[in-house]
Amino acid sequence: MPDEASWSSFFDPAGVLERLLGTGGQAGNLVEFGCGYGTFTLPAARRTAGLVTALDIEPGMIALVRQRAAMAGHANLRTVLRDFADHGSGLANASQDHAMVFNLLHIEAPLALLREAFRNLRPGGILSVIHWRSDIDTPRGPPLAIRPTPAQCAAWLAEAGFASVAPVDLQAAAPYHFGLIAQRPG
Repeated sequence: MPDEASWSSFFDPAGVLERLLGTGGQAGNLVEFGCGYGTFTLPAARRTAGLVTALDIEPGMIALVRQRAAMAGHANLRTVLRDFADHGSGLANASQDHAMVFNLLHIEAPLALLREAFRNLRPGGILSVIHWRSDIDTPRGPPLAIRPTPAQCAAWLAEAGFASVAPVDLQAAAPYHFGLIAQRPG
């Protein structure tokens, strides 16, 4: 992860979430795979009435997000230190209404992660994906050679069982990223 100031300059988190979650926010439970600094986690907790579960493999990131959630009074935010790529989320089947997978699909086993998100979502639940664009040079992000394209991500989503995969225009809120939304059939 780059330093937080640099990382935050790549996104308008509220704008990204508005495009992915809608202007009315989120009613149910939400899980974020890889919460990092809480760039999207904390704004998502403000936008949802349900429980937000923030997963990350880094103890420092979990401690930071936990501290920030407490300072902001987000009683609906729970942090979990977990290697979800190797051990899953630890969440119950069909327990989430929304799952966020942001900047992760360049990992070694992206399909396994998407299947885990599918398992976590209730029927009709929504998965939102953002990732670094692979068609332009960006100031950060993984090497261009390992970045998936929107078409590749859409194919993985379909293979994991998702339906209604649709692109989301994030240009104004995250110009170095593309976005997708998919639904668990139900």
